[in-house]
Amino acid sequence: MIPPLKATDDAHKAIVWMEEFRCNHMPVVDNGKLLGFISEEIILETNDIEKRVADFTLVGQQCTVPTSSHYYDILRIASDHKLQMVAVVNEEGNYIGVITVQDTLAFFAQSAAIQMPGGILVLSMDHHDYSLAEISRLIEENHTKVLSSIVKEDPLDPGKLRLTLKVNQLDLTRIVATLERFGYKIIGRYQESKPIGSEKERIDLLLRYLDI
Repeated sequence: MIPPLKATDDAHKAIVWMEEFRCNHMPVVDNGKLLGFISEEIILETNDIEKRVADFTLVGQQCTVPTSSHYYDILRIASDHKLQMVAVVNEEGNYIGVITVQDTLAFFAQSAAIQMPGGILVLSMDHHDYSLAEISRLIEENHTKVLSSIVKEDPLDPGKLRLTLKVNQLDLTRIVATLERFGYKIIGRYQESKPIGSEKERIDLLLRYLDI
């Protein structure tokens, strides 16, 4: 829904479109190829609204994904480039459109792992202690299934991993007791007792689940 700017468009048009489409960046395309993204901040640094957008120092020239990308890839690329949108290109590298982080999160929030009632556990552990198979076995011994998992470096301790699990059980007491008995450190637990209603509520839960 966000159209690209042509290389010959001026900065004034870019600012107007950013306001109209409520976005911080606009893609700039020339002959079907992405030149990069322009922002209001980039424009204000030169204070020349008559200047062609292609003549600015654009950002995110490599902020692209192929059409077959998973939404994890989209979120990763957007995060790497610190942009709220990612350009989608075909096999020839031709620009097709953009997908925003908000759209990606909204789609992700429709997944069964987010929609189904359950609880969320956050564990912190050393790299050598990480075994999803072993952790899942302990959880399943409590007649509970792991719906989804996300693992990343612990931002509070770069030497450790932070594992976030969504399980199909609201009462996490027995699961926590089992995991702690086997030496796992639980640093967070959240419960969702009913299906998520609005899109905002689904995205809020997703952001809490992803810890972003």
